[in-house]
Amino acid sequence: MSDPQVAVAMLLILVLAIFLGFPVAFTLMALGVAFGYYAYLNPGRMWRAYERAVEDGADGWTLTEHWIGGFFNNRIFDLFVNQTYSVISNDVLTAIPLFLFMGYIVERSNIIERLFGTLYIATRRVPGSMAVAALITCTLFATATGIVGAVVTLMGLLAFPAMLKARYDISYASGVICAGGTLGILIPPSILLIVYGATAGVSVVRMYAAALLPGLLLAGLYLIYVVAKAVLQPQVAPKPTRDEVGHYSALQISWMLLTSFVPLAVLILAVLGAILFGLATPSEAAAIGALGGVVLAAAYRALTWQRLKESVYLTARTTAMVCWLFVGSATFASVFAYLGGQQLISDFVTGLDMSPLMFLIVAQIIIFILGWPLEWTEIIVIFVPIFLPLLAHFEIDPLFFGVLVAVNLQTAFLSPPMAMSAYYLKGISPPHVQLSDIFRGMMPYMLIVILCMVIIYIFPQIVYGLPNLIYGG
Repeated sequence: MSDPQVAVAMLLILVLAIFLGFPVAFTLMALGVAFGYYAYLNPGRMWRAYERAVEDGADGWTLTEHWIGGFFNNRIFDLFVNQTYSVISNDVLTAIPLFLFMGYIVERSNIIERLFGTLYIATRRVPGSMAVAALITCTLFATATGIVGAVVTLMGLLAFPAMLKARYDISYASGVICAGGTLGILIPPSILLIVYGATAGVSVVRMYAAALLPGLLLAGLYLIYVVAKAVLQPQVAPKPTRDEVGHYSALQISWMLLTSFVPLAVLILAVLGAILFGLATPSEAAAIGALGGVVLAAAYRALTWQRLKESVYLTARTTAMVCWLFVGSATFASVFAYLGGQQLISDFVTGLDMSPLMFLIVAQIIIFILGWPLEWTEIIVIFVPIFLPLLAHFEIDPLFFGVLVAVNLQTAFLSPPMAMSAYYLKGISPPHVQLSDIFRGMMPYMLIVILCMVIIYIFPQIVYGLPNLIYGG
């Protein structure tokens, strides 16, 4: 087999291993080292000391020592160490554990429960008021935490039973929770955008500015659908009675919003504003956000040693997963490119003579399909880098491509049969809620995601408007 064919076999083995359920990070590292050993194999250089020892008539122990030393004298081990060091010392990735900690500590405070209750009361006259409140709460909470599983699970425990008790349609209620919970990977400050920026070499600050309006657009489209369905089909979201909601004056509602909605919104806007307007780097703003999360938890009397310990543990575990994914991906990609795999793919794609639009469509379809079995982290660090070298050929801005990918990856949690949002929700739902009901509720939101991508392509200023306004064209 030629080296490019070996590279293709390497990629196919990776896909097969992922489908068989092997840990992705360690599979990447193992394949990278194994195939890298073959790629960088140079017996003359590796066992030079051993051959000299043989010529000098050295004893068996010395020969064994030199042979083992020669075995580990392959350049793949130098590459692996360098890639590990470069990932761990990457300043951009420093923001990840800080944003994660902010999300986990906010999740463990009482603010989300109070926020949902307040928004439900404030929107009680809007059709589908409880779903509207759940969607807005999901959006704010997802933006603060960026962890889809945490948002869907917590809102599934908090809002989903309340909607079922209010006689909401199961599919309608479950779709709101699942779709709203995914918005955190798109709306800044998003960890996905940090990972993409580090992978593609794009400024995270510009990525945040570019993704803000598309994220709000998608959330707005979700909100329009929720209200429109409640208007057109009132039976899916019965209007609450006065006894169910209670009577609150405008002053009481204002105070409730001030003590629940405003603190979290201010925290998010402060972090995001500091990044967008150059007042702080993403890492510095994330540190302020983490401190703000602790202050909020303390203000709501929810800061306990146990919750703080859990937040730190979960932050460390998730950060380690992301970092080792980066290490494995960088090692795998380096060996894949050295063997000629990247050039083979580039030659194949460019030989198809596709237009930029056709390339974008094909790339997004592939990413959509990959979203069935894979998490967004795996797609960003493993497969997106395959497309990145091709963007220059098709004259596509990596910034624009990254925003489309971030929007597209909403479907990774909403597309059956591996829609993780559905399984998160099913795991904490009452027994009578069927997985098919949840899938049926999510399907309209997948179509809305596709509509959002079409709108972004037709009106690219949705992506470029804010970065150009703040930083210039």
